Amino acid sequence: MQVFRGFHHAALAPACALTIGNFDGVHRGHQAMLALLRSEAQHRGVPATVLTFEPHPRDYFAKLAGKPEIAPARIATQRDKLLELERCGVDQVVVLRFDQALASLSPDDFVKKVLVDGLQARYVLVGDDFRFGAKRAGDYKLLDSAGNDLGFDVARMMSYEVHGVRVSSSVVREAMAAGDMLRVEQMLGRPYTVSGHVVHGQKLGRSLDCRTLNVRFGHQKPATTGIFVVRTHGLADQPLEGVASLGVRPTVEDQGRVLLEVHCFEWPAHLGTEGGYGKIVRVELLHKLRDEARYDGLDALQAAIHKDIADAKSFFQAQRRQTTRDRI
Repeated sequence: MQVFRGFHHAALAPACALTIGNFDGVHRGHQAMLALLRSEAQHRGVPATVLTFEPHPRDYFAKLAGKPEIAPARIATQRDKLLELERCGVDQVVVLRFDQALASLSPDDFVKKVLVDGLQARYVLVGDDFRFGAKRAGDYKLLDSAGNDLGFDVARMMSYEVHGVRVSSSVVREAMAAGDMLRVEQMLGRPYTVSGHVVHGQKLGRSLDCRTLNVRFGHQKPATTGIFVVRTHGLADQPLEGVASLGVRPTVEDQGRVLLEVHCFEWPAHLGTEGGYGKIVRVELLHKLRDEARYDGLDALQAAIHKDIADAKSFFQAQRRQTTRDRI
């Protein structure tokens, strides 16, 4: 999959089948849309292309209004969104910077300058609630009419439901805020995952008898925080069970940086003490144990960490017992 920042690139295909959106989380509704897009792209012999935005338009407008607290929490980092888009068979992703110039385009100008001149779309697929252009004045009817005039096909995909509930990024955020990771998995069609390079931290875990690997979360407002039972891929042949903290570490840090700290129960011997740094890992957050908390000193923090480890091990033991019963 190729990723382009803007559409002024010689390597960008001269025509495409296109869908447009933020795709935060790439949930099952997104996946159904991308499967249809891929089919239509193959039929036309053009690449399946996603047009998305950074920052999120609601982030932009929240900052413009001086109210950052109303910006939506992020389900996925940019890295994880792109990985999921690639997994869904997308050929090209065009990331447009959402700024004043883009926000002020009228619907007609957006169609002409972005869809036609910029991306040369032959087919445009949107969701049933799609709006575009300044003040969200453009809708499906306007887009369909423009396609008829300018020579591209337009299609609309209706809502995707799971157990009678319309799947959306907002619903996923609600489940994540509630710590309901099983429901999140149902909406995503996979466990919720954070991936990235292992980076150096304060190495405080070593003094607490609980070494950790650190992965930065690329946004300051993740859709969930707390202590989680996790499974980590990328360090050994098999995924490693463990426990992790996703958040700002209130007991040991005041800078507010969002970090995923993972403790694997069994550290691979071949990595040695320093061998994890720089590796790309993928961490599945399977079950939430509790919220983050501030402790009065490192002794209290260490006691809480060891209880979290015990609780996470109990979770995996219960899972294995259930699996054994299911097989019997």
